[in-house]
Amino acid sequence: MKAQPTQPFWPQNPAMARTSQLLHPQRAPAPTRPAATVLLLRDGEAGLEVLMTRRSLTASFAPGAYVFPGGGIDPLDAASHPLATRRTGQSALHLTQAIAAIRESFEELGVLLAQHADGRPADQQDIAALDRSQPFAAQCQARGLQLAADSVYVLAHWVTDRDLPRRFDVPFLVARMPAGQTPVADGQEQFEPVWVRPADALARHAAGEFFIIFPTIRTLERLHTYAHVDALLQACAATEEPLWTSCPRAGLLAGREARYMEHEQPYGELALVCPDGQLLHALDWQCEEPVALLKNLLRLTAPNPGVMTGPGTNSYLVGDPHTGYIAIDPGPADPAHLERLWRAAGGDIRMIVCTHSHPDHSPGARPLQALCQPQPPILGLPSAPTARENSRFEPDRSLENKALLTLTGQGPEGDLTHSLMVIHTPGHAANHLCLLLLEDGLLFSGDHILNGSTTVVDPPDGDMSAYLDSLDRLAQACDQHRVGFILPAHGYAIGGEGGEARAAITHLKAHRLKREAKILAVMQAQPEGTPDDWVARAYDDVPPRMWPVAKRSLLAHVARIEAGQP
Repeated sequence: MKAQPTQPFWPQNPAMARTSQLLHPQRAPAPTRPAATVLLLRDGEAGLEVLMTRRSLTASFAPGAYVFPGGGIDPLDAASHPLATRRTGQSALHLTQAIAAIRESFEELGVLLAQHADGRPADQQDIAALDRSQPFAAQCQARGLQLAADSVYVLAHWVTDRDLPRRFDVPFLVARMPAGQTPVADGQEQFEPVWVRPADALARHAAGEFFIIFPTIRTLERLHTYAHVDALLQACAATEEPLWTSCPRAGLLAGREARYMEHEQPYGELALVCPDGQLLHALDWQCEEPVALLKNLLRLTAPNPGVMTGPGTNSYLVGDPHTGYIAIDPGPADPAHLERLWRAAGGDIRMIVCTHSHPDHSPGARPLQALCQPQPPILGLPSAPTARENSRFEPDRSLENKALLTLTGQGPEGDLTHSLMVIHTPGHAANHLCLLLLEDGLLFSGDHILNGSTTVVDPPDGDMSAYLDSLDRLAQACDQHRVGFILPAHGYAIGGEGGEARAAITHLKAHRLKREAKILAVMQAQPEGTPDDWVARAYDDVPPRMWPVAKRSLLAHVARIEAGQP
């Protein structure tokens, strides 16, 4: 059997940084090969169990790992459609994948998902009559067996990480273990078949007793939420599409390899820094050294971690030694942080921009300006009268909506331009703005969009309707200017080649409106209640220690509800 390379499943998104600004020379990841994996399931005494086997210690891929049975898709699998039962709506591709999974289950474990023409399931006599080393479909046809592809459902779609030398494009399928059959490993590719609860497999892996690789871990974590086989099969039967798709990315954390799916916080940053998947980027949060994200983009995180600031406030430097730099959000007035920021720019800071006036963003602007010769202008929007006393800010020059801040210079390869477009985004603060690096499709979102949490909207300076309107404005800018990544003031970069940046905005607005609907329902159920009463019920999914913070956003939602705004 020789599997043919396939194209990756993810869309090719043109919203990526200029290749001239990428930190590392790019190389093409290894091509993927089509394969299919099947999770055979049963209900044990303590709930759902899945069948796993140990791979050979000499296997070329994941040696010694416990896996689900599966393997490459054979050209004969597609030719075997007439021998298989098929669901309405089951595509030709999914039918081929199901047939491959049925064949691999038999070849590796002697499990036969098939039935006779009269509907009678295959039994041990049928299994004994088939030779695992001979063409599978022809033997089934000779015994009058139909392959039970209609009982095999798509669970997930995985593509092997870009950094690995052997890569597969593989659906993870699910099927109920046929009654009366006993798995017997082939003793060549697979060994030691074992039925295991997902939670137990994960616990044994954590204890170092049960080696499993990243996609298996993440799949077992998802299976853990289903109590019985029927529940999982019903979830898969509700759609002919995978419940999730992923081509993970890897970085370095504490000097060790760490892998992440698209919904996990570091994924976007890895896609920005190493789009081809090279395992080169360190994800550790630290304040001592600037982190290069592109040749024209540095991040230096202030030493102010906390509940409200996450790992700290991100200060960004846009530019390069040939153009000078624009400093975005110098952060608190921390002398050591500001000196590191100044040194990272080689002292050549041409402009200082504050996304808003909050004390973890703007107080460092004046002392940073004083370090520079000549002194760059401080740009932004002045704080509104509604701002709290510790959030007073007055720039040297106010920035108009859609204004352009441009750096130009002559580099080794010719002219260089880095252009930041200003987008007014009130909501989190009345004077909040975002910046869009046009040439590279990067959005600096300040506190309007964060990675891993939602920002606080604190009246009266914060306004929920303005916040939601600003999200719409940012979504339009993403579409118009092909934004691929969002650079928040707290947390890792957000984005990727699959449109994750734009999706993050859509998700954030939907989350806010869902929360507002919950608050409205609580208010209607407790019309005489206080905001303290309401927050306990409307934010019952949030730890109580965070309720005082959540109350601020609740008040912003209440004001919007009482104003009758849609």
